[in-house]
Amino acid sequence: MDFKNRHKIKVSIITVCLNSEKTIKTTLDSVANQSYKTIEHIIIDGKSTDRTISIVKKYPHIKKVISEPDRGIYDAMNKGIKIANGDIISFLNSDDFYANNNVLSKVIGIFNSKSNIDACYSDLVYTERWKINKNIRYWKSKNFLPGLFSKGWCPPHTTFFARQSIYKKFGGFDLKYKIAADVELMMRFLEVFNISAIYVPELWVKMRSGGTTNKNIKNIIEQNLEILHALQNHNLTSNKITFFVYKFFSRSFQFLRSGSLWKKF
Repeated sequence: MDFKNRHKIKVSIITVCLNSEKTIKTTLDSVANQSYKTIEHIIIDGKSTDRTISIVKKYPHIKKVISEPDRGIYDAMNKGIKIANGDIISFLNSDDFYANNNVLSKVIGIFNSKSNIDACYSDLVYTERWKINKNIRYWKSKNFLPGLFSKGWCPPHTTFFARQSIYKKFGGFDLKYKIAADVELMMRFLEVFNISAIYVPELWVKMRSGGTTNKNIKNIIEQNLEILHALQNHNLTSNKITFFVYKFFSRSFQFLRSGSLWKKF
């Protein structure tokens, strides 16, 4: 579909949260302050017992809120996909926020200028949890090539913007993966179904450290085991030694190069 000629592209931003009163304001502000305004911000809350929902209600740009128990973060994300009516779908959770006010304008400019692409993604920075001006790690992505997921690579999920038609055609998050369903979804889209995606070498999203997947060694190991299972499930080549060695060096490089990159942001 030629979005440029038919209508202005709407972006559905899905924010999943649970008892996030201490962090969600930064997330909501970063969306409300975007220069591109044709958005649909959807909040999927896991029935918070703190002030999360009362904070959400202070933002007039938010029109869709679901607050009910769920089966975990990916079940909540699937709920968001089902009710989204934007042309583009993305996720920005309650520990995340956009790096600047022009991120969505940049994204829409890419989809407008390249009407044949299905998705785009960029770079991400991890910050200290309670000092978001202090950066910890720069996650620099790169252009996708077949086989990269077998080496432990994947794009930062919250920088991943894909057409709604891709979710309708290839499905949402597979709930048998408790920690790595986002990696499996991007693996399925890029490696298995070969969607057309481009990498934009810019910083689009910042994420507070201490989230589900990186809060402890146990979760990191569990996530990687789930990724290996997904590779096997999709009949993609998976060598455990290559996978873990690649991940170790790529993550180490991200930390080592941080010192020279922080001054840019």
